[in-house]
Amino acid sequence: METRSSDEIERSTERLLRDLQAVVHDGEELLRAGAHELGEKGQVAREKLAAALEVAKETRQRLEERAVAGAKQADRLIREYPYQSLGIAFGIGLLIGVLANRR
Repeated sequence: METRSSDEIERSTERLLRDLQAVVHDGEELLRAGAHELGEKGQVAREKLAAALEVAKETRQRLEERAVAGAKQADRLIREYPYQSLGIAFGIGLLIGVLANRR
């Protein structure tokens, strides 16, 4: 099983949030641009897109809240146990260095 560092997870989460925000923005622009040119089928598609965009907004908001909560929890733990955090970080760095040196 592949393990990812917290920095990689944070970058992936930030990238996902940016991409999701871009999709929502583009979808809203599409809805505004084509609102007056739609027939009955287009109107149904527009309503489905609007519902999907609303779900995407809620998902983005939940992801953002979870990312912030995770960062706050990590910060709290590091401040609460600074020496243990340094020891763990040192140990992981040493392990990665040994494994990388073996290759």
